[in-house]
Amino acid sequence: MPELPEVEAVRLELDPVFTRYRIDDVEVRRADLRDRFPRRFRARLFGQTVEAFRRRAKYLLATLTSDETLVMHLGMSGWLNVSPPGTDAPEPAKHDHVIFHMSSGAVIAFNDPRRFGLMTLLTPTRLASHPVLSTLGPEPLSDDFDAAALARACRGRKTPLKIALLDQRIVAGLGNIYAAEALHVAALSPMRAAGTIARVTGEPRESAYRLVDAIKQVLTRAVARQISERYRSDRFRVYDRESEPCLRPDCGGTIRRRTQGGRSTFYCPRCQR
Repeated sequence: MPELPEVEAVRLELDPVFTRYRIDDVEVRRADLRDRFPRRFRARLFGQTVEAFRRRAKYLLATLTSDETLVMHLGMSGWLNVSPPGTDAPEPAKHDHVIFHMSSGAVIAFNDPRRFGLMTLLTPTRLASHPVLSTLGPEPLSDDFDAAALARACRGRKTPLKIALLDQRIVAGLGNIYAAEALHVAALSPMRAAGTIARVTGEPRESAYRLVDAIKQVLTRAVARQISERYRSDRFRVYDRESEPCLRPDCGGTIRRRTQGGRSTFYCPRCQR
């Protein structure tokens, strides 16, 4: 499943040909993805200009001149392929389910073999009350996400720290891969209680500062690598490296895997405490 850095890379690729441009045509090549497309989906998009384009957690949000927001989620296997202005767009592929023709000259195809993606239109009221978007915590790359915010959210929690980081109410969009990576950078065990990074008063301990810095560092580097290297295991410190040596200098430990919350956690038991 694409994680936050991959979704942000898609946003960065689309932004120059999507934002401030008009949707000249939309091809809707099936009736549904994860859910059915909303009523009059094509008609409500046709002729609208994208006023703003942003990412919220793993969702892409395009604000339209109609005041509606086009909400997109890549699901398990979705991707948005861009044919830049001045190039010939290829014939639609088998799993190109929605194709946007922009006034910029770009053609943008939403491809999703497993059809777990989502594409819908929401009014401002429905966007504000969305069951997922309305409950999200701070964006991990924003100034709102700092050691104080993380410590307050984790104060008193006995749940494992790795599980807490995957709680979208605590931090928005952080997924399994990059939570494991950040914990290794911060030298913190994924099994330790989340509340241990906060004092009784809710003030952050030194470990909270380390962890926030590590999350921002790991995500920033992952976004920079962008699309082509998104799942290369040799780019990771611990993820998918079970039984391999720890990459921390002078550690000498071996990466282990265990299951937490139904997902694989990779960590070094020697240097992560």
